[in-house]
Amino acid sequence: MGVQDFWFAAFAALVVGLGLWWSWKQARIRGEEYRAFAAEHGWTYIQKRDRGLARTHRALDRLRVGSNRYGYDHAWGEWGGYPAESFNFHYQTGSGKSTHHHYLSVVMIRLEREFPELRIHPEGIFQKIGQAIGFQDIDFESVEFSKRFEVKCRNKKFAYDFCHTRMMEYLLRHPETAIELEGRVLVSYGRGNLRASELPARLEALLEIRRLMPEYLFRD
Repeated sequence: MGVQDFWFAAFAALVVGLGLWWSWKQARIRGEEYRAFAAEHGWTYIQKRDRGLARTHRALDRLRVGSNRYGYDHAWGEWGGYPAESFNFHYQTGSGKSTHHHYLSVVMIRLEREFPELRIHPEGIFQKIGQAIGFQDIDFESVEFSKRFEVKCRNKKFAYDFCHTRMMEYLLRHPETAIELEGRVLVSYGRGNLRASELPARLEALLEIRRLMPEYLFRD
């Protein structure tokens, strides 16, 4: 190995080391914040990696992508009268030098009854998943809403009932919203790791979506 190669390898090792140290530090800070949140709100929190979360929530399409799937920063309790849960999630795509690591946050509340599977998200984010399971994008009278969001559901009537005018107005005011309704679980997804300080806002957003759902949907 030449001198130039040696210093290049040493610099690369230093960069990797600094990256690992930074990730460890951020994980430690997140853990401290979540433990304080859990103590304040009577929640339970587990920081370590849990590969079982992908299996527990295997019905959620977004958690079936890629390989090396695991959750962490797992917290659960009650919020606004609903059972609630959140965790950060990792998966990877590709292999070798083309390996890419992906991180997303998952926040959910459990509703009063089950509903048909429904996904609403900004255009393009989950397109491949929807195509893979045969969902078709549903268009609405609001041209702006149809341009901004993909709505996928096998039950078109339910999708139209869910996406009424006020719901579409809310989603247009919050264009980064990505949600999935699976059975009784209403889920929101976000990019990157979620901090405990951001969790209340995500939970309140889900509660607002629940309030906007027509009450007749909850009656037999």
